[in-house]
Amino acid sequence: MQTILGANGQIAVELARELHSGYTRELRLVSRNPRKVNDTDVLVQADLLDARRTAEAVEGSSIVYFTAGLPPDSRLWEEQFPAMLNNALEASRAAGAKFAYFDNTYMYPQDDRLQTEQTPFAPVGRKGRVRAAMASMVLEEMARGDIPVLIGRAPEFYGPGKTQSFTNALVIDNLKAAKKPRVPVRDDTLRTLIWTPDASRALAMLGNTPDAFGQTWHLPCCDDRQTYRSFVAMAAEVFGRDAAFSVIGKRTLLAAGLFSRRVREIAELLPRYEQDNLFDSTKFKRRFHDFEVTTYREGLALIQQEWRQEPAKS
Repeated sequence: MQTILGANGQIAVELARELHSGYTRELRLVSRNPRKVNDTDVLVQADLLDARRTAEAVEGSSIVYFTAGLPPDSRLWEEQFPAMLNNALEASRAAGAKFAYFDNTYMYPQDDRLQTEQTPFAPVGRKGRVRAAMASMVLEEMARGDIPVLIGRAPEFYGPGKTQSFTNALVIDNLKAAKKPRVPVRDDTLRTLIWTPDASRALAMLGNTPDAFGQTWHLPCCDDRQTYRSFVAMAAEVFGRDAAFSVIGKRTLLAAGLFSRRVREIAELLPRYEQDNLFDSTKFKRRFHDFEVTTYREGLALIQQEWRQEPAKS
């Protein structure tokens, strides 16, 4: 039995599809309100803040994937995320299950250095500090050696379905609605984006590869990094839209934060848009050299195909 904790987000949904199609039909999906992805999925309703319910949800698992998410609220992150992760780790240890932790890059320095698995943590802001503390918890569990543990780390997303990211919200969703895309801070810095199905497919591969445990892995991204200027142009071409866009300056975003809590919550991420974001996934690609990374143009074409399949609104 393989178990996904935090099973409703886009990464978890894609992970469930990949595990079902390539690795196991014995799949348990755990969240406050779980929903089936595959017909054979076993659903378990549990709040990961409840240690007992988490332990019950994990019991009998061979591999546990932690993909839980929370809204972008610093207070919520500080109060809930470490407790959720601690409960998941304790439950996995009690079950003797392997543990695969899905991570992001909030704890990395927000500068233009090449980000590798050895990049030191230098978080900016409250959410960055929470993610650094959580990653450190997982690394401590890895060093303890009681159960096999791995970290799969991803940069900013773009993708199908309900993928949540700046790029989806400001560029892709606006193009879908025939609105002008908006770009945060600058349009001339290089971005490293990961196609969400690639991230999930890679995490499934790592979880089912025994010698991948005991390590941190950067999940595979397209090496053809784009600026937002070139990405918008490519997306507009694929979607058949006008390529005109606007840049939302840092001062404008900070000023908007005076009136919008949601904008205030993303302010700590703005420095990463002022310079190149260079996330390196060479380690994964060398180990799993047959893994085919989705190009940006291929990903955008798949999003367009998804739009065409959506039922028309009456």
